[in-house]
Amino acid sequence: MSEFSFERPLWLWLIAVVIVCFMKCRAKESALIFPHLSILKKAANTKGFLSEFLKATAIIGTIVALAGPVAVDKNVQVARKGYDIVLALDASGSMKEGGFDRAHPERTKFDVVKSLVKDFITKRKGDNIGLLVFGSYSYIASPLTFNTDVITKILGYLNIGIAGQKTAIDDAIVEGVHMLKKAHAKSKILILLTDGIDTASRTPPDVAIKMAKKYHIKIYTIGIGDRREIDERFLYWIAQQTGGRYFFARRAKDLAKVYATIDKLEKSTIRGNKLIKKEELYPYVLFVAILALLGYIYIYGKRGF
Repeated sequence: MSEFSFERPLWLWLIAVVIVCFMKCRAKESALIFPHLSILKKAANTKGFLSEFLKATAIIGTIVALAGPVAVDKNVQVARKGYDIVLALDASGSMKEGGFDRAHPERTKFDVVKSLVKDFITKRKGDNIGLLVFGSYSYIASPLTFNTDVITKILGYLNIGIAGQKTAIDDAIVEGVHMLKKAHAKSKILILLTDGIDTASRTPPDVAIKMAKKYHIKIYTIGIGDRREIDERFLYWIAQQTGGRYFFARRAKDLAKVYATIDKLEKSTIRGNKLIKKEELYPYVLFVAILALLGYIYIYGKRGF
């Protein structure tokens, strides 16, 4: 719902000055415009209501335009119950393997994960969710947002190898911590999915974990695919150090376990801002003022002034 307001409301005080002048300063105002007494007497007899109205409209309209009238869709803070969650997805070269989903063996692991994550996101109505992908390096695909439609669309654009062919788990944790450290929810969660071992991180594991602990971030790690290709001890250690849990998902359906666990966590109030939509109204007011001024000039010009 739009609200009407002024960006420079102090200008509106001039309207009071103008009204006082119209009531008290008629002779002085006329003397400035018509310095000769004979002309003044003639003007006094010809002024009518319309000309006075147009003059007032022109002056007051100009002042209102200077005050900066705007129509604003208010910036509202919306309190919601939920979590601050960052989903970290492994997009390394090994995620192109198929067979993870028995119903659709031709689909790659990454395609299956994207589908399941999309389903998870659409169910998290009150959560503030962010998305990052990692391979040889990590980057933010979407910052924390309540707009789940945007995240699901972004998921559709992500491809295997988009962040390089290797796997940088610790760097992904650091990136996730940076996304969550200023979040407001009591429950800050990083869900990290990978099908391999760390082969590319530049950040030492203990440094990444210390950062997560500092900002009270729980990390849920998920190893998917072949157990022989996953460093389960490392993933378990990450989860254990931060108060989270480690899950192994041999098949697509196993990923639902971590979502069930998240549902059991305590929910907390998160505040999110809606975007401000502001429309400048001064051009319309100024247009009316100019028309009034032209009308005023026309009336006096037609009367021979």
